Amino acid sequence: MCSLAGWSFHSCDTQQASKMKRRFSVEEARDMVMQPATSSELLDSSSESETTSEEECDVEFVVESDPSSSDPSAETAEETEDSGSGWTSKNGEIWSPSNNDTLRYIPAARGLVPGPTRYAITIIDDVESSFNLFFTAEIISSIVDMTNLQGGRSVANWSDVDATDIRAYIGLLILAGVYKSKGESTRSLWVDHSGRAIFRATMTHTKFRLMNTTLRFDDKLMRPSRHREDKLAPIRSLWEKWTHRLPMLCNPGEDVCVDEQLVPFRGRCKFRQYIPSKPAKYGLKIWVTTDVETSYAWKCQIYTGKAAGSAAEVGQGKRVVLEMTEGLQGITVTCDHFFTSYALVQELLKRKVALVGTIRRNKPELPSKLLQVRQRAALSSLFGFTKNTTAVSYIPKRGRNVLLLSSKHRDPAVTEEEKRKPVIIADYNHCKGAVDNLDKVVGSYSCRGMTHRWPQVLFHNMIDVSAFMHLCFLLLWIPPGSKPSPSGGGFSWRSWGDLWCLQKSCGESIHLVHRLLLP
Repeated sequence: MCSLAGWSFHSCDTQQASKMKRRFSVEEARDMVMQPATSSELLDSSSESETTSEEECDVEFVVESDPSSSDPSAETAEETEDSGSGWTSKNGEIWSPSNNDTLRYIPAARGLVPGPTRYAITIIDDVESSFNLFFTAEIISSIVDMTNLQGGRSVANWSDVDATDIRAYIGLLILAGVYKSKGESTRSLWVDHSGRAIFRATMTHTKFRLMNTTLRFDDKLMRPSRHREDKLAPIRSLWEKWTHRLPMLCNPGEDVCVDEQLVPFRGRCKFRQYIPSKPAKYGLKIWVTTDVETSYAWKCQIYTGKAAGSAAEVGQGKRVVLEMTEGLQGITVTCDHFFTSYALVQELLKRKVALVGTIRRNKPELPSKLLQVRQRAALSSLFGFTKNTTAVSYIPKRGRNVLLLSSKHRDPAVTEEEKRKPVIIADYNHCKGAVDNLDKVVGSYSCRGMTHRWPQVLFHNMIDVSAFMHLCFLLLWIPPGSKPSPSGGGFSWRSWGDLWCLQKSCGESIHLVHRLLLP
């Protein structure tokens, strides 16, 4: 009876325990699942396998998910955590909270000396020859031919213009920008009592307006056949000649920035873009690769939109960065979340190029651990590492998460300042504004006038950018009184870094130094 009573008592306890639901927190459940069995437990499990299996079936583990422990988007990430305390993202990429297995970053040999190329040094011997590096005799000759062709067709008693006229026209546009006259009537610049004498001495106002009207860069009658396949047909030839020269004249430093420039324009254009974050909001979008220290435009590419009837381009940001950095190695590219992806980082590493950039939180390569915001303290940083890439999540204030990806930084370093920002963010902030600074510089003394023709707007922007880069050469070059030679005899050049120091010593940005040098 005692044994029977004891059996019935034990049976009741077992049934009662089976009906109870034991609740564990997320951390407790994870520790129980991930904790390896000891040798004694393994022996017990081998001898009492039936009893263990029955007990496991009877006990129900209920894991409570604290809604404040993770971000809602992170809860749907379907991410698993491997046995090595790593984080597995939705696309299968495994991240580690430590950099023990991360390879050390060793920059590749660059092979290019920052600053003006040997070709540019050989040619420059005065101010005019420096600007002519960008608008060569071939480019000017093309403009002369197309302008005379249009003038002969549309203007009665047309008198052909020559290269001197075109260069004088460009010079007056630059001076109009220097005097900040791009928004006023051109007639006011030729008025006797309030105008500028140099405008009246160069050409009449009538001729200037006539050149404004007839200025062309292609044969209009040949355009329809080309325009069906090329939206940039009215200025394609000139644009390619100009952009082809930019990498030939100057080598960037160790840091470059890839971003978009928006040339203000509200007229009719098939590829006009709307970017609300830009001051102008409407205009022509140009991808630009710039040197971080000087904002020199090393490569430019116009975005003409998708082809009619075609689907939106997939991986556009990756394609743009790869094209805009082609030919470079041993440098670091800085870009924003539109471009950054883990696939881009890996492709750039194959080209011996590092990347630092912000990244969108919906990227499948990010582990959900980095997306969690709630219950994280302000000014805290969380790092994730692969063999060659670092991801960081920084909380500048409660509820906000800043995500960056870097193949240059391989350790969880933070700055010594009060906000304790990761070094990745500090380096990103230093480099991210190169294209924006170029926009600011060319916008301060722009020659863009009121026009409804987008090819002319683009031409004016080419003049603005060329004038600024021409200034970079002038600040680097110390006039020797003799023609420069590649060997350096008889003249001297400041280093590329000296240009940055020169700006800082003046206490002004480079576009203000530009103002001091011009009349």
